[in-house]
Amino acid sequence: MKKYIFILISLLFSYSGLAQMKWNSRYQAYIDRYRDLAIEEMLRYRIPASITLAQGLLESGAGNSDLARKGNNHFGIKCHGWTGAKTYHDDDERQECFRAYDNVRDSYEDHSRFLSQQKRYQSLFSLKITDYKGWAKGLKACGYATNPAYAQKLIGIIELYKLYRYDTAKTYDRFMADHLSKDVPAKKGGTLHPIHKYNKNYYLTVRQGDTFRGIAKEVGISYRKLARYNERDKDGILRVGEIIYLKKKQKKADKVYKRRPHTVKHGESMYSISQKYGIRLKSLYKMNGLSPDYNLKVGDRLRVR
Repeated sequence: MKKYIFILISLLFSYSGLAQMKWNSRYQAYIDRYRDLAIEEMLRYRIPASITLAQGLLESGAGNSDLARKGNNHFGIKCHGWTGAKTYHDDDERQECFRAYDNVRDSYEDHSRFLSQQKRYQSLFSLKITDYKGWAKGLKACGYATNPAYAQKLIGIIELYKLYRYDTAKTYDRFMADHLSKDVPAKKGGTLHPIHKYNKNYYLTVRQGDTFRGIAKEVGISYRKLARYNERDKDGILRVGEIIYLKKKQKKADKVYKRRPHTVKHGESMYSISQKYGIRLKSLYKMNGLSPDYNLKVGDRLRVR
């Protein structure tokens, strides 16, 4: 009887917490950073991106838990049968063994394999990819977590941040995630451009004969929009080897460049530097307090973040 009273009290507190759940900028930053990765995993393993993101948020405290910071473990997966690196953390018992990874991508990949390869989760893969409620309840029923309100917490996060929209990612987003760093045969011979990822964006490298129209047709986007993302004229001539971004560029460079200004080299321009770091040209000028008519000099040091 005491056991059931405890569970009831836990549920009441959990539901009270859900009712008070509010939008959190730290959670949104996590979503912005890892949503494309969650979509990639969904395309390969048929696990809803919304579920992956919600679990990552909940299990890692938006990337700020000890497990996430020390071992890049974003899903609280324990060592069971694990032969890789390990980290230890107090959970149901003191100093339990958890899996550790070299990077967050490996954690996401292992989470997908963990769910797809274990028999107890197989019933979930018969659900529709858009049935996030069924997945959330199924994960709890299959024993992923001991918290009695685990399913409701996942559903609350998904609905508050509208994560369900990533389960029906636009054809454009799905194309980029599915073709990431792959040589895919084209319908008329040859291969499509391998797509790469940098600074929360996708990009490809220009080949001989490429135009904005041709690239846009391949990836499924308006060529005018593609040119605008790269701050170029839609009929501009593309040079072999230059980078073309497939989404709007960021306002600042990756965080690794926080204290690493760029030193201007011969032949560089403000535009080529903005493309190198995947940031908007206007933002580069603004960060450095420069006007568009500034004459860039070799040796100038520019902030990129």
